[in-house]
Parts: sequence; structure tokens; C-alpha cells
Amino acid sequence: MKIAKDTVVTVNYKLSDAQNNLIEDGSQPMVYLHGGYENTLPKIEEELDGKEVGYASTLQIEPEDAFGDYDPALVKVEPRNRLPEPLEVGMQFEGMADGDAGDEPMIFTVTDIADDKVVLDGNHPLAGMALRFELSVIEVRAATDEEIQHEHVHGPHGHHAHGGEGHDHDEGDDSEAGDHFRSQPLH
Repeated sequence: MKIAKDTVVTVNYKLSDAQNNLIEDGSQPMVYLHGGYENTLPKIEEELDGKEVGYASTLQIEPEDAFGDYDPALVKVEPRNRLPEPLEVGMQFEGMADGDAGDEPMIFTVTDIADDKVVLDGNHPLAGMALRFELSVIEVRAATDEEIQHEHVHGPHGHHAHGGEGHDHDEGDDSEAGDHFRSQPLH
């Protein structure tokens, strides 16, 4: 089966920077719904479109086609008491960028903790980096109607497993007034 819109693609991969320094060894394959659902980088979809099981390629993706350029305006210092304890460097929280009340919440990573202040970085950890992907297609199948409707893969290695029928993808807003950050689970 050829990779096309509404197929589920399983790819073994290795992710390195442009100097071949390993970033992620891809110990688990990447499984995504192909066809513009934003489940992977558009340049990866473009490279794999029309290919079949067994196809392998090394692809370099520049920052503008990956996670964007590093934006120093997305780094902010917040009072430590605005964030939950215990607090560690590397933790991630959902929050709003300064002055962007109408925008979508974004993920901030704790990059430094000093006394009563915390440095939060809203840039993706790979922002500003050219990335090199070694890709190898190991499985292609037709997506289920449910996967197409939900715009992501279900089941093994997919986005997440569901605990029953009729699951709801809307996250309830359980934040209190003035609570600008909340923990964000990462998949």
C-alpha cells in the first residue's frame, strides 16, 4: 500500500541535529495519520507521500520548516509562587504568552529556578535547529473512520489509547481564576 491521505504510517526514525549529534534514537517507532493532520512535520509527509514499506531516506529540515526560529520574546521570568510545587527544571506547563490574551495557550518549559523566580521558555526545545531525520517506513495501513474523524492514530504506538466508546477529546477547563499555568502531560 502506498502512503497517501488517510493512511496510518509507521516509521522507524533517528533524529539528529545538522552536525549529526543524536537527539532522539527513535526506540519506539513514530506512528502518524498521513494527510495534513499535523501529526508530524509537513516536510516528513512530503518526503513519504506515495512511498511504500521499505522506503528509507535521510531528510534535513531547516528551522522554518520544523519548529521555527528561536524567539527570545517567548522567555519570561515569573514569581515562583505562581507555579505548583515541587518544581524542577524541565517541567512543562501550559500558559499564555505575554500580551497575547486572544491566542491559544502554549507550552512553557522551566529552564532555570533561582530563589523566588522561575525562567519559563515558550520556544519548542528544538526551535532554531536544523534537524536530520533518518526515516524507514515499516508499515502502512488504511486509517479507520474513527482515526480520520479524530485526526490522529488510535491504538498501539498511536496518540493515545481510549478507555471506552464515545470518549471526549475536549479537555475541561478546571483552572481557577488567576491560575495562568497548569501541568501539561506530554505524549
